[in-house]
Amino acid sequence: MPKILIVGGGYAGFYTAWKLEKWLRKGEADVTVVDPLPYMTYQPFLPEVAAGSIEPRHAVVSLRRHLKRTNVVTAKVTQVDHATKTATITPEVGPEWTMEYDQIVMTAGAVSRTFPIPGVADEAIGLKTIEEAVAIRDILLTNFQKAANLEAGPERDRLLTTIVVGGGFAGIEIFAELRSFATDLLKNYPGLTIDDTHFHLVEAMGRIMPEVTLETSHWVLKNLAERQAIVHLDTQLQSAVGGKVELSSGESYESDLIIWTAGVMANPVVRNTDFPIEARGRISVQPDLRIVDEDGTVVPDAWACGDVAATPDLTGAGVGGFCVPNAQHAVRMGKQLAKNITATLRGENTKDYRHDNLGAVAGLGLGIGVFQSGKFALKGFPAWAAHRGYHGMAMPSYERKIRVVTGWANNMLLGRDIASLDNITRPRAAFEEFASRPKPAVAEATPAAPAAATPAAAPATAPSIGQPAGEPGPAYGNPADGETKAEPAAAAAPAAPAAKKAPARKPAAKKAPAAASVDAEKAPAAE
Repeated sequence: MPKILIVGGGYAGFYTAWKLEKWLRKGEADVTVVDPLPYMTYQPFLPEVAAGSIEPRHAVVSLRRHLKRTNVVTAKVTQVDHATKTATITPEVGPEWTMEYDQIVMTAGAVSRTFPIPGVADEAIGLKTIEEAVAIRDILLTNFQKAANLEAGPERDRLLTTIVVGGGFAGIEIFAELRSFATDLLKNYPGLTIDDTHFHLVEAMGRIMPEVTLETSHWVLKNLAERQAIVHLDTQLQSAVGGKVELSSGESYESDLIIWTAGVMANPVVRNTDFPIEARGRISVQPDLRIVDEDGTVVPDAWACGDVAATPDLTGAGVGGFCVPNAQHAVRMGKQLAKNITATLRGENTKDYRHDNLGAVAGLGLGIGVFQSGKFALKGFPAWAAHRGYHGMAMPSYERKIRVVTGWANNMLLGRDIASLDNITRPRAAFEEFASRPKPAVAEATPAAPAAATPAAAPATAPSIGQPAGEPGPAYGNPADGETKAEPAAAAAPAAPAAKKAPARKPAAKKAPAAASVDAEKAPAAE
């Protein structure tokens, strides 16, 4: 049975596997998906996750739950040698291994592309993963909580300042959604006003959102300005060291929340393959999504699509002649790729990928959006409704659709949840703070001390608090009580002569547990 290896479980990889399950007959091929994450992230929902409008788990799709007939491997593909048709699989725990395949599909997606600007790597956060969106939400909420306890001044300004770098769709959406979220939060903080919050977006070009018309982008700028969200055009970030954002315009702001959305690049895993790579670091493919070398010759049994591939745009609308890296293309490429793989297994002809852009739609906060399709544009509430309607339907599987739509309905009735889980990054912090620890070892007896004093002063192994000596397993007790009883026991330790006069215990098996319990109370308590 042919073995098909899919590298990456994002949009393109998930949809390729999902549709292969639909079109392949039982026993026709063995399909494996390898991805370091056990889920596919629906990235258009990340701004709404960060703004508390969507529950984080509802914006991801479990690979194992929805790929019933596919082998799902949670690990990284660190190297591909197509000459021998082998891939190196590296899990987070355990040794790496080599996997053989007959056909390979490269759909490893994209990662954030940054520049060597001082401080960015140390202070900024991206917006490519669900974990980043959750962190952004919690940081914003926690900063509001801290700022509410401070008088007006530089420290409070720093906590209430949000910086977004990049004015594309992703940047504008997260910027506008967070502005909406922060404004909504103010009703819970009577000591703060909208004038105390500061939102700045930095864009190196002279306009935002190149996917829409200039007129539509101007409307977005005007709308943001009315909401006290400032956009800096023709401006570059020069430094973010220590959270101090310095701009090419000479302005500077201090912030605890710097979000980087200024570009993406193909997953670096492509550099560890023997596939041909074009100038922008993507794998070269022909329109039917087969990988091709420099002279256009097809590489047998190798496919690629999504953000990791340079796919020709047959409509002529793509930038540089290639499909733009977005979810709209990745989803449809995955579906077409599954059809083409199925066709080759059956000796049939493949079909070229072609998709006319349906337009662009963005949510800019509750009740505000923008939609552009050709020269037609919608703005405000109708566009926001179109945004939610389109992405609600585009979310894979009815199970996910129901969760997302139900969450939206709950928020309309109950409002957004504003509880911060910022400490989730240190889940053991509270336990560690109050956990009892063993006392330092007791110093050994001096030569002048009586020989019998040593065993009486400290047992060879002191039992834990609340645990009877010599009995297995934890017995939970009150550490405070144990510490109170420990003091007299320690004070009486030097009284060796008294220990000699104590009556000897009988080694009766039935009475041993009771005697051990008495000794446990008298033994030095371990903290």
